[in-house]
Amino acid sequence: MEQQTGWRIEHDSMGEMKVPADRYWGAQTQRSFQNFKIGTEKMPAEVIRAFAVLKKAAAMTNERLGRMDARRAQLIAQVCDEILEGRLEGNFPLAVWQTGSGTQSNMNVNEVIAGRGNELAGEKILHPNDSVDMSQSSNDTFPTAMHIAAVTAIEEQLLPALDALTDTFRRLERENEGVVKSGRTHLQDAVPIGFSQEISGWRSMLEVSRGMITDSEKGLYRLALGGTAVGTGLNAPEGFAEGVAAAVAELTGRPFVTEENKFHALTAKDALVFSHGALKALAADLMKIANDVRWLASGPRCGLGEILIPENEPGSSIMPGKVNPTQCEAVTMVAVQVMGNDAAVGMAASQGNFQLNVFMPVIIYNYLQSVRLLADAMDSFNRNCAAGIRADRDRMHENLHRSLMLVTALNPYIGYENAARCAKKAHKENISLKEACVGLGYLTAERFDEIFRPEEMIG
Repeated sequence: MEQQTGWRIEHDSMGEMKVPADRYWGAQTQRSFQNFKIGTEKMPAEVIRAFAVLKKAAAMTNERLGRMDARRAQLIAQVCDEILEGRLEGNFPLAVWQTGSGTQSNMNVNEVIAGRGNELAGEKILHPNDSVDMSQSSNDTFPTAMHIAAVTAIEEQLLPALDALTDTFRRLERENEGVVKSGRTHLQDAVPIGFSQEISGWRSMLEVSRGMITDSEKGLYRLALGGTAVGTGLNAPEGFAEGVAAAVAELTGRPFVTEENKFHALTAKDALVFSHGALKALAADLMKIANDVRWLASGPRCGLGEILIPENEPGSSIMPGKVNPTQCEAVTMVAVQVMGNDAAVGMAASQGNFQLNVFMPVIIYNYLQSVRLLADAMDSFNRNCAAGIRADRDRMHENLHRSLMLVTALNPYIGYENAARCAKKAHKENISLKEACVGLGYLTAERFDEIFRPEEMIG
């Protein structure tokens, strides 16, 4: 290769390009890098690592099928391992906002593997297209990388954070068994509820969301690899699709299989839409939980004040002593972002024209951002807020016994309309339900005390 100061000359089918001498990429990567100066969003590292997995799997399969010699296959595998170990960072500079097929990122990976492999071999033995991309096309590798990256992110980032927060709520349930407080519907007082019951609702939301997310992985386990350019499998040997899916499963320890219909695999992104819908459901649940926590902690004197949450930092630059529910606010902002991402993923997936969807980079960028944000937000909320939630039992008791909706317990004894009259009289005259009920002549004081037991109204 002709050397220049700080540069070397590489070529592709369109001609020569100057490429930074300290990088392994080639001409096609450089063209994309120069032609798409759009935004700051780069192709996610999760996608690059997924490419390393599939390129290694493809080399293993090509060797097994007799298409590639052992030396080339081993070099490709060695460089893929270096990528997975993070040793080649700085070699994947391309923007999300590039060709909608992700071709340029596929070639970026191909060129880096070839460049580094040739350096290890001491000769030019690997070609980006003929060797690293053998039996493949960008049109089937990019959707395959999307699925591998999505599943890996769910399993390694999202589920551990989700399980940890679930465990915290399970502990809080046990600690608050027997604590009774006022329920609330429509932001108005309602009949009593156990605080542990309220927490169990939060915990169950997370458990149900977890089931939805893991169910959605079933579609993500199906891989497009083997469909090549348009789904026909042109230039891929018989058995490649099945073999490479098995190799990916072996490398990742996850049950990846080949997609039965490659025409569907290349053009439809419904599995990612479905899975992101489950992420949106989790975001909706987290929005509700975070809002409940900040409402219950509102105050300290003029709000509900039924729970205490950790005080992590000053809340105001002008009001001394003010502390805000900042972790809750972060969770709710993340939830909004995920809901917005869901709209982008759905719209992008609807743009599959003929044999290929050409909105794939934006789909996986938004998907992985949602997973990352949800995982980080749950981890932060758990450590800095949920784990330190404490019930203000005195405040709960006070609010419970001031609630006019306790009158519901009298329905079986004096009827709905008479009970309503008691509640309205008590509210209007600022007296207790007992005083109102006795004053209206519906029950004696002794009988009222016999049947009016708020702590026994929670089932």
